[in-house]
Formats: sequence, C-alpha cells, structure tokens
Amino acid sequence: MAIAANLGFPRIGAKRELKKAVESYWKGNITEGELATAAKQIREGNWEFQKKAGLDFIPSNDFSYYDDKGLDTSALVGAIPDVYNHQGGDVGLATYFAMARGAQTDSVDVKAMEMSKYFDTNYHYIVPEFSKGQRFALSATKIFDEFKEAKALGIQTRPVIMGPISYLLLGKSKTEGFNPISLLDGLLEVYVELLQKLQLEGATNVQIDEPCLVLDLENDVLDAYKSAFEKLAAVSGLSVHLVTYFGDMRSNLDV
Repeated sequence: MAIAANLGFPRIGAKRELKKAVESYWKGNITEGELATAAKQIREGNWEFQKKAGLDFIPSNDFSYYDDKGLDTSALVGAIPDVYNHQGGDVGLATYFAMARGAQTDSVDVKAMEMSKYFDTNYHYIVPEFSKGQRFALSATKIFDEFKEAKALGIQTRPVIMGPISYLLLGKSKTEGFNPISLLDGLLEVYVELLQKLQLEGATNVQIDEPCLVLDLENDVLDAYKSAFEKLAAVSGLSVHLVTYFGDMRSNLDV
C-alpha cells in the first residue's frame, strides 16, 4: 500500500497573503493579533487542502513568519544571543523579528543575526549562534499550538522539527576552536521534553529533519547521530520519522 506524505507545505499563501500581512505588521498597519489571524487562515487552508488531497501524513509546524529552519528552532530551544536581552520564558514576536531583521527604537538598537543560504537552495536561514556553556530551554509553544490548531479541525498532523545535530552543525560559534556538537547533551534534554509533551498533546508521529546526513561527516558527528537518535527513539511513544534531503546518504547510510 502506498503512503503519501508531505515534508512541508508552502506557507506564503495562494495570493501571497503572508508576505502582505507580515509587511503590514512591520509598518504598524495591523496589530499582532491581526497578523496571527491572517497566519491562522493560511495554515487552516493548507491543512484542509492536503486533507482533501488524501495525504496520510500532513505536516504541522512547517509554517513560519520568517524562517522555519534556524530562527524558529533557536526560538524553540531558547538559543537567543545576549544582545536581544531575552529574559527567559517564551520568545515574543518582537524578539523574534529583532533577530530576523534587527530593531531600532528609542530603547533598542540591534542588528539582525547572520543569514546564510540553506545548502544549495535560494532559501536563506538565520544562522544560530552558540557559545561555550550555552544553555537551552523550551522557549516557544508554537509547535504545540499549531498541532492543537489542526487537531481542532479534525486533522491529525505530523509535527516537523529541525533535528538537533543539523541545528548545531548549521550554526556558528564566536569562540575559536569551540565545537557546537559538544552542546548536544544539553540540547537533547529540550528535545526529550518536546517529544514527551507532543505525545501528551495527542501526537503519534513526529518528523525530525536532519539534512546534514547527506554531507561528509567526521566520526564524532556520526557517533553523535547514533547516540542521539537511540535516545530520542526511546523517550516517548512517538514514531520518529527521520528525514533528509538534497542528496543521498552514501557512507552515512549505515549510521
């Protein structure tokens, strides 16, 4: 039997509704609540479209106001550079957009985080920043909110998250000689909490994207993949769907 799955759905809207809404919010022409309403309408339309098409696995948390790769994951795990003055707890929209495009007000003057091409595509992601002693904490409810939003429509989705190892590998450190992979254990604690909470919300499957599996990887990274996903597969009753793209795994296939 064939099973149809979608790894992610375009979020811009059939008539570029998201672009218009976000730009209107930036200009101060609509409120945060009005932006949220426009975003919800796009998500609901996307889910209904995929349900009618007969997909078996429909993604959630593939929607983003700006960048679902580096920026949304940084907000999710609380990896907010000090310059943005995040005091813990949920990452608000003002902080989120300040990281994405900078912010200049009477009390704030910060630049945007670095942006880089996502592999060989024309998509650009916000590059995560890490430091020695970096601490992580679950700092956004978006992935849970959108799962419950779809569930209220009678649609069981497969939440999508960036895998912990690709997230670390795609980031950067300002500390010379520092290897972000050394932060994996602390990051995994957040992923464990995340998976367990998704299960409590009623999820049965989760999609974890690890695009770096198509790269030539050092032995320490390969070992990290083995230990990390053994742990993630065991901490909840979720079926973990490991996804990669942009190439084949070649020598990484055994891993």
